[in-house]
Amino acid sequence: MSVKNNRLSPSEYAQNFADIHPPFENAEAAAIEANRCLYCYDAPCMKSCPTSIDVPKFIRQIASENLKGSAHTILSANIMGAGCSKVCPVEKLCEGACVYNLMHEEPINIAKLQRYSTGKAMEHNWQLFERKPSIGKRVAIVGAGPAGLSCAHVLSREGIDVTIFEKESKGGGLMTYGIAAYKVTPEFCESEVNYITSIGGIDIRYNQELGKNFSLQTLQSEYDAVYLGFGVGLARKLDIPGEDLDGVVDAISFIYDLRSNDFSAIRVGDRVAVIGMGMTAIDAATQAKRLGAKEVTLIYRRTQDEMPCTEHELNIAKLDGCKIIWLASPIEVLGLEGMVSHLVCDIMQLGAPDASGRRSPVSSGQTFTLEVDMVIKAAGQMPYEHLVDSYQLYNHKGKVEVNDHSSTNLKGVFAGGDCVNGGKEVVDAVQAGKDGAAAILAYL
Repeated sequence: MSVKNNRLSPSEYAQNFADIHPPFENAEAAAIEANRCLYCYDAPCMKSCPTSIDVPKFIRQIASENLKGSAHTILSANIMGAGCSKVCPVEKLCEGACVYNLMHEEPINIAKLQRYSTGKAMEHNWQLFERKPSIGKRVAIVGAGPAGLSCAHVLSREGIDVTIFEKESKGGGLMTYGIAAYKVTPEFCESEVNYITSIGGIDIRYNQELGKNFSLQTLQSEYDAVYLGFGVGLARKLDIPGEDLDGVVDAISFIYDLRSNDFSAIRVGDRVAVIGMGMTAIDAATQAKRLGAKEVTLIYRRTQDEMPCTEHELNIAKLDGCKIIWLASPIEVLGLEGMVSHLVCDIMQLGAPDASGRRSPVSSGQTFTLEVDMVIKAAGQMPYEHLVDSYQLYNHKGKVEVNDHSSTNLKGVFAGGDCVNGGKEVVDAVQAGKDGAAAILAYL
């Protein structure tokens, strides 16, 4: 498989990677949608939001043309509210909890309304928060992703001087490097990071990797507290023969390469198999199709009832023409002259439930073979087990263990986000950052 330049025309690439959730065209359209809201008492939409955004309040503020107030309501609960309005699985969170669903009517388009007011805040650089004078305390944060940025913003508002150490050349973490390009662009992610840090008191040092450019012990000695928000990033291996053949890639790397915006230069096959059925798998599959792959097949070892992605995300893949094979698990990648040529899969069947409550897939003893020239691994990510072990951090298979106050076993060291939970939604990481900041403030 070689790089296939100009597989599609520039206009086709532009169309394929255009914003999948376009914003409201004007204030009138936003107001019409806002006025549909029933402003529920004890609103279920608010309860279902991990960051507890006061949804009825911010929608009412839009309806009354108080956009600054609306943006403040959102961003005071979720400083990455603009990004979350684009990437949150709202159909299983706020919009999924909307009472209109019980009436068999279209739920309020909460995400689009949230995007409207936060987008205006970023566009006009509204300074909605005032930083308190510095109190002379310094906190180091490892990772400029959603957890780290959320933690940094809360701390800075309280007068703490924050330094973030980020191993990549840009901030945003998963938002910048691990989400489909038609959901968020690198330019948007950079604007959001700049908006968050515009409060002052937050210094981001890029190309600084824990364990390579600095140590945890150094941070402990130079700062009053440390917050670990370095996420996860190691693709889970399939552990099958042929995994090292040319043409087998991991989904995170594949999505990462799309940050370049030079779509014609990105390596993609004609017949692509994607292993997994989470959000990352869907993103990889749809992007492969939009890059010009003729055939993309998602392979998942369980049934649709057990899939980790939402039905909304699955429908995006279906609309893009991706095929789906349920109850199948790869057992070998075959190659020709070092290149991927076929994928052999076990036909599975569901057995007894596992510890998570899902029925465990077991082999039926039968196999089938797909002709492919690219295999994308999206069967999950592994925490940085070696890294956390090297610093004697208590962990469970690499996931950092913390108490109810985000504290690790090391004095003055806190943690949150994907490095603790193993990989949840962006909005969960934002809340973890808020929790970590509250714990650090109490500690200081």
